[in-house]
Amino acid sequence: MKIGVQTFLAPDMREKFKKMRDMGFDNCQMTNWDESLHTDEMAELVNAAAKEYGITITAHWVGWSGPSAWNFTEGPITLGIVPREYREMRVAQLKKGADFAKKIGVTDVITHAGFLPECPTDPTYPEILETMRGLAQYMKDQGQYFLLESGQETPTTLLRFIEACGTGNIGINLDSANLILYGKANPVDALDVIGKYVRGIHAKDGFYPTNGMELGREVKVGEGKVNFPVFVAKLKEVGYDGSLTIEREISGEQQLKDIIETKAYLEKLI
Repeated sequence: MKIGVQTFLAPDMREKFKKMRDMGFDNCQMTNWDESLHTDEMAELVNAAAKEYGITITAHWVGWSGPSAWNFTEGPITLGIVPREYREMRVAQLKKGADFAKKIGVTDVITHAGFLPECPTDPTYPEILETMRGLAQYMKDQGQYFLLESGQETPTTLLRFIEACGTGNIGINLDSANLILYGKANPVDALDVIGKYVRGIHAKDGFYPTNGMELGREVKVGEGKVNFPVFVAKLKEVGYDGSLTIEREISGEQQLKDIIETKAYLEKLI
């Protein structure tokens, strides 16, 4: 396993990759929520900057436009490809993101699908499944994997959707904190259910929700409920040999400090 860091696609990728190298990283997941940046010119810039600084982009995290409420009340009706009114637009944006990923040589495309229905008899289940299957097939035709970020559903629900899609190229970006923040599972135990489908990791920590409306609180790795020594050992047990991508959802100098300290902490565990 290696240790990477999350970064956002932007016109200053050369500076971002240089800073990444100065911090001791040689790989990253790249995230983008602005589809206007998915251009040929930006792809050329990313490729040149990555080559200059020896940075491997392990995955491209593709966001979408429209409302997004990261909570338990509005989240189910605003996030991902689940809400009907935004689905067509977001499918097009995800395909455009996959096209961009191909231009920069990235095979793994990640997104939050939204609050996938837990019950397979839910009336929206077939249409969401068909949408996901279509996206996965589009990426498969391009030699890519479609990764679902964990958190908004139980591991069993993720497993059921992947098996039902049946395209053979759907995997999981396991966010160690999200399963806790959404109150869905313990990430260590989740590996017993979905471990064979994990192709990416967000090394993140947090606490369980304390009320029924809001997600739990994210904190620096090692300070929350994720048992990282056991989690890393379990990843090795299930055969995961990819990157642990550090994600710290704050900004400023404290974010950089926490990322550097997390890198050192994870290196000892690996």
